[in-house]
Amino acid sequence: MRVTGAVLEEIGRERPYAGSMPISVTELDLSEPGPTEVLVRIEAAGVCHSDLSVVDGSRVRPTPMLLGHEAAGVVVAAGAEVGDLEPGQRVIMTFLPRCDDCPGCATDGRLPCENGTRSNNAGTLLHGSAHLSRNGEAVFHHLGVSGFATHAVVDRASLVPVGSDVPPDVAAVLGCAVLTGGGALLNSVRRAAGETVMIVGLGGVGMSALISAVAEDKGDVVAVDNLPEKLELALELGASATYTPAEVAEQGIKAHHVLECAGHPRAFETALEATRPGGRTVTVGLPNPQARSSISPLTITAEARTIIGSYLGSAVPARDIPRFVEWWRAGRLPVEKLITRRIRLGEINEAMDELAEGRAVRQVIVFEDE
Repeated sequence: MRVTGAVLEEIGRERPYAGSMPISVTELDLSEPGPTEVLVRIEAAGVCHSDLSVVDGSRVRPTPMLLGHEAAGVVVAAGAEVGDLEPGQRVIMTFLPRCDDCPGCATDGRLPCENGTRSNNAGTLLHGSAHLSRNGEAVFHHLGVSGFATHAVVDRASLVPVGSDVPPDVAAVLGCAVLTGGGALLNSVRRAAGETVMIVGLGGVGMSALISAVAEDKGDVVAVDNLPEKLELALELGASATYTPAEVAEQGIKAHHVLECAGHPRAFETALEATRPGGRTVTVGLPNPQARSSISPLTITAEARTIIGSYLGSAVPARDIPRFVEWWRAGRLPVEKLITRRIRLGEINEAMDELAEGRAVRQVIVFEDE
């Protein structure tokens, strides 16, 4: 079938992207789903830093590539081996499929699926298939989803069904930002009642961690960012206190647990410095592979610190997304307030500029009239 999608033509073009136009909105051919795969009509897709990291070259992927990994839509058709999804069912897409048959999958979310990681790096779906082309030339899949399009074929392992009461834009953000930030809180921080958690970096993932920590209701939630408007939003969302990184250092602010969600080496240093003796520093952000931080190993030893890496929130999507859905239904998780802008597919290059400049929390592409 013919679909319309946002294809990254070339990695590393100069900013502003609204001028250099690395992403083209174009027509493509999408082939039918295989036995374990599902054809989905995309309703909404969030613009995430993991998309930007491919555009700016921080994460090298094969091109041309149809971007987008945080998305939600409705099932159109399913392969012969997919027996639990029906046409019309709303589904959330997640960017790391789990094969449930590798050493990574045996760690209950702590480590990524090895086969899912391999296929993501290759630009294919979980079992190696590929369904996108343009004028006879192959177009690569992004993280098993390629959600910046009117339709997508994905493996069943990349999907979590959700009730029709969950709006498409909320469902999309649950699949990456909330799963990553909130998942890290639940699966890696695991704080006890009365313990303070600090969030460093208030993009989509950081704000998701913040609202999840507020929903968890176990203690104070401290928010840290350089932008005043993000600190103001954090207070509206329930943060107990807000600071800039400079204020954290100057005032010696400490927390039992600190989540680093910025993907920047200095943010990691800030998070580590702000962790109390005996506390946990959980790093969620994905910096450039060449980035380096300077830390004191003596501090780690003498103060019995723990540093934990958390990819995709150390989550098992089928287990963790339903919990966030229930928090949302109960009015405890205001995901809608994280959506700072709803855009059309044709605004994708401008959206990447917004993200690169740190202004956006979550921009969501809506496909109602595409």
